[in-house]
Amino acid sequence: MSAVQPRELSFTSHRVRCAAWHLPGTGDAPARPCVVMAHGFGGTLDTGLFAFATPFAESGWDVFAFDYRGFGASNGRPRQDVSVRRQREDYHAAVDAARHLPGVDPDRIVLWGTSYSAGHVVAVAAGRPTIAAAVSMTPAADGLASLALIIRRHGVGHLARLAAHGLVDATAAILHRRPHQVPIVGRPGTTAMITVPGAAEAYPSLAGPTWRNEVGARHALEVARNRPVAAASGVRCPVLVQIGTRDQVVPVGAARRMARRLGPRGCLQEYPVDHFDVYAGPWQRRAVTDQIAFLRRVLD
Repeated sequence: MSAVQPRELSFTSHRVRCAAWHLPGTGDAPARPCVVMAHGFGGTLDTGLFAFATPFAESGWDVFAFDYRGFGASNGRPRQDVSVRRQREDYHAAVDAARHLPGVDPDRIVLWGTSYSAGHVVAVAAGRPTIAAAVSMTPAADGLASLALIIRRHGVGHLARLAAHGLVDATAAILHRRPHQVPIVGRPGTTAMITVPGAAEAYPSLAGPTWRNEVGARHALEVARNRPVAAASGVRCPVLVQIGTRDQVVPVGAARRMARRLGPRGCLQEYPVDHFDVYAGPWQRRAVTDQIAFLRRVLD
């Protein structure tokens, strides 16, 4: 067991209580950087984040990991609703909370994200010029490119089915009825948000006790509006972008475009892996080792 153990706490985002872990950095530095991190699409902080948070804390940096509103141990309704706007608001609120933690240097806040949240951190950093650095691992960089990828891989019929479920859920929201949900991951040929080969096995294998394989179907109508690539040119801090060249979940070309738009602030690293390979095993260790090397370089 790691000597670094998380302390459970909470913060408020738009009057809603959000659950968080605080891992204090080891060592006796009077003012430490803090890595603010949240999970990707439908993820919770007990689903694989500890494997990244612990090495950061052991490197001397505080970690503030949180659940979005409506997910995991956080409050908020509707449950399991992936709202790009609200999740980015939660990142901003988490940064504000992290800056006031004892021992944290408020001028050295790092944003960390993976998959969907890897896009969020770029957009949030673009709106907060005081962010010191960001890590964007296997990012969902462009919703338009994601839709095109779904059509190429699964056909327009699959996308139409998801949109139909999205309309049912959007109607339920208007009528104040129970949300209509679909699985986050499913086997190829089923109706789920992610149906690439291996996803139905890989994601649940990482899951903590609060993770649920369901999400509000209305997000299918919002995907095209999630375009962190458009915000990249406004980022003023160093950003590490880590891409899996065999990624079946997010468009690799869009992630590369986002890295290019970061200009000299972007640091692009590529690995011969699929989307879920970076969460466990040797490629997880490689990814976090590269993240630590990057942060040591830009924070010291």
